[in-house]
Amino acid sequence: MTQPTIYGLPNCDTCKKARNWLARFEVEHVFVDYRANPVPAATLKLWAQQLGGWEKLVNKAGTTWRNLLPQRKNPGSDPEWTLLLKEYPALIRRPVVAKTDGTVSVGFTDNGFKKLFLP
Repeated sequence: MTQPTIYGLPNCDTCKKARNWLARFEVEHVFVDYRANPVPAATLKLWAQQLGGWEKLVNKAGTTWRNLLPQRKNPGSDPEWTLLLKEYPALIRRPVVAKTDGTVSVGFTDNGFKKLFLP
């Protein structure tokens, strides 16, 4: 079985919690720092579609979003969203979990990860 891929930022507290949880439950995975290894636009679009829209993929509670110019906060198309996320990867909710079956989820909670990874 291929390992799930966890996308995030190495210094993000939520990503650290998620990775510690995976280590504790011995869930093998691949971690991708999406600032160092940008996610292709087509993949971002696919994630947004699977999650139910860009609003579900973008973290609007963080300082990166709050510091954006007002005119940048209303992308009107997929290319505008992908350009924004390419320019500001910290806007992507963390962590993004891409399972081997193609499903994608965002965020970390103990119960959420139990449902994702434990039988």
